[in-house]
Amino acid sequence: MAVLDGIRVLDLSRVFAAPLATQMLADLGAEVWKIESFSGDDTRKWGDHVFNAFNRGKRGLSVNLKHERAQRLVQRLAEKADVLVENFKTGDLARYGLGYETLSKVNERLIYVSLTGFGQTGPRKHQPGYDTIIQAMAGAMHSTGDPDGPPSRIGIAWVDVMAGLTTALGVMSALLERKSSGKGQHIDLALFDVGLMALVDVAQDYLQNGNIQRRMGNITRNLSPAQTFETSDGWIVLAVGNDGQFKKLCMEVGLPDLASDPLFTSNHLRVQNRTALTEILKPVIKQATRQSMVERLTKAGIPASPILNCAEALNDPQALARNAIWDLSEEEDSHFRVLANPLRHMSRTPATPSAPPPAVGQHTYEVLGDELQLDRSELDQLVADGVIYNGESKQHG
Repeated sequence: MAVLDGIRVLDLSRVFAAPLATQMLADLGAEVWKIESFSGDDTRKWGDHVFNAFNRGKRGLSVNLKHERAQRLVQRLAEKADVLVENFKTGDLARYGLGYETLSKVNERLIYVSLTGFGQTGPRKHQPGYDTIIQAMAGAMHSTGDPDGPPSRIGIAWVDVMAGLTTALGVMSALLERKSSGKGQHIDLALFDVGLMALVDVAQDYLQNGNIQRRMGNITRNLSPAQTFETSDGWIVLAVGNDGQFKKLCMEVGLPDLASDPLFTSNHLRVQNRTALTEILKPVIKQATRQSMVERLTKAGIPASPILNCAEALNDPQALARNAIWDLSEEEDSHFRVLANPLRHMSRTPATPSAPPPAVGQHTYEVLGDELQLDRSELDQLVADGVIYNGESKQHG
């Protein structure tokens, strides 16, 4: 039995962070009802790969939340749900009778997650939050990029991914607490809070020492050599963590005397004299191929890696051995592949692959019929009245 078997999640979220959280819950066995407008989640218009990355394993319903009858349908689903996840602007769902204060009165066991840009309190609570904006506001962009270049955005939706994982952790914690209290709770989570948390030692350096760290590009600021180097046919990265590893590096690149150079005998000195050390190592490493250099260093116990593109990473023998890709194909001669959940290696209750992402309104009739006991004629009338969409006759809402 899956760890979240029997848990029902009402998913009123869109775009990246919160849908990633509900997808994680679906992988762990929860039944997720994804509510969309008639036109669908915004990400459906950004390329089908975007929506598909965040919405597998969910049952898709399409409703017109501006319609009072649709609001009542969602309220009734909330009465049956264990968890509700939403990322509307602060206060928006309350206008539809779907805020925490309203729904907690009809379902005191409901765990209600509000994931917004800046949270339910504070002067920015009504501002929308997007990953790029939060990276700037939370200090991440200031710490990313080349020393003499502009601040840089991290190349993936970094805050969104961490916020999705934090949301899932919050839900699991609340479910565990509910076993003893019998009550749900409101989880007020902000992308901004997650972005600040992720500064970790950069923030701690400021809090303890008043130091605002400058951008270091691809350099690990506390170690040396720990940075990118170019080989004859590509790029690698090193992360030499101690003096023993440095001595081995010097041997492997044919510079054994470098380890005893007074400028480089300790990590502290190597960090201080990083530029000089880099200029010595660059031409030597540039002569080797990427594969030969990484193989040689790895065999010697020196942390090193080729810098892989997405295709190389997903097809690396380690990724293949760890089953990093799930095939959700429903027909034998087709392939629908997605990134696997990293919790797939739990020994008793692993995350498991489920159904492909739903089409807009694909399960509207199924869920409302099963959960709210609406018959076909009632559902057809709701479609005709513009309250719901069943994925067949196009509506606008």
